[in-house]
Amino acid sequence: MTAHVESVNVGRAEENPARRNRPTGIRKRPVDGPVEVCDPGPRRGGLGSGLAGDFIGDGKYHGGTDQAVYAFAREELDFWERELGRDIPDGFFGENLTLSGFDVDGARLGDVWRIGEVLLQVTDARIPCGTFRASMEVRGWLRRFTERGRSGAYLKVLSPGTVRAGLPVELVRRAGHGVGVADAFRAQTTERELLPRLLRAGEDLCEQLRRRVEEEQRAAARRGG
Repeated sequence: MTAHVESVNVGRAEENPARRNRPTGIRKRPVDGPVEVCDPGPRRGGLGSGLAGDFIGDGKYHGGTDQAVYAFAREELDFWERELGRDIPDGFFGENLTLSGFDVDGARLGDVWRIGEVLLQVTDARIPCGTFRASMEVRGWLRRFTERGRSGAYLKVLSPGTVRAGLPVELVRRAGHGVGVADAFRAQTTERELLPRLLRAGEDLCEQLRRRVEEEQRAAARRGG
């Protein structure tokens, strides 16, 4: 099966089941036709999402250049449909791009993908939050999602343009350092001692993830001192 975009999904402002005073756009839905994609700029003062019409509810922790686009594999949604015994439509996990036939979770930090005229670069893993937990309404959801360890990938926009369902997804640059999205996920969740190893990604380590590693190193130094 050719790797392709199953759907392009955007969210609108809705009531947040975890934080009543802050709306959320986590429940994303497929869009018919092309959607503009661009670098949204910084979290503070930027556009939030890299997709036109997509709502970001918590700009302190979501959106911005390094989290402009969130991609997730349709095959993983299918896995959770079987596990949970319920339908999980495209966009339900909050992803902007639902991809089929493409190993999203096998990506490395710094990999570059082409979708039509758009170039995207892998920056980080998705770390599940309280809003995701509340929207799923599944007991122990964060634990189950974390144990599965297939988080999908955040991407930044290298070259803007439009994306739409049906377009092929092409890997145009494979990072040589071997630090993957799965490594970044484990290092930020269940195996925090692995955080320093992410520095092996070199220039492919995005700014916000590099700051997190450096903060952890400083905290470790204080504990050791």
